[in-house]
Amino acid sequence: MPYTSPGTGVAAVRLILPTGCRPGEFRCLRWCEVKADRLIPSDAKTGPRCVLLGEPAQKVLDALNGTSRGEWVCTNETGDGPMNRGGLRGLWMKTWDLTGIVADARLHDLRLAHASHAVMMGESLHVAGRLLGHRRASTTNRYVHLDDVTLGRAAGRVAAWIQAKLSAAKDRAMPAGEL
Repeated sequence: MPYTSPGTGVAAVRLILPTGCRPGEFRCLRWCEVKADRLIPSDAKTGPRCVLLGEPAQKVLDALNGTSRGEWVCTNETGDGPMNRGGLRGLWMKTWDLTGIVADARLHDLRLAHASHAVMMGESLHVAGRLLGHRRASTTNRYVHLDDVTLGRAAGRVAAWIQAKLSAAKDRAMPAGEL
């Protein structure tokens, strides 16, 4: 299995969920693409894009910046190139072995979870798609999975709204003395 520096590999895993980036976007990220509040990965699947960073992601990058040397944010064994794809995958497999994560969970699933959590927190599908760098809402729609709690709350809100409309219509249709 190719080697990946544990520090940079762990940082890459810790950055995927809060940013929604693809694993390869961190694997090939250069320090010149890291700004104070955003990443601008040039090696993104859909071309260069802007990824806004929240405070947790900024802290991981700040800590990594203190230990990383050279051009690449996440380096290979010798530190002279980007992290190896197999090394990051191997680190992920070791992580789910040690933590008991569902065995078929892929590293890319952290990206899917980012979109799902955005929508469950009330962000629109359009906003979730923009966070992931999608061009089409249909792409984001395939990513987003809602949990039962979110769906249950939505069902309750819809039912309450319908009940209120039915009650209002009933009150308008019948004079008060005929109730």
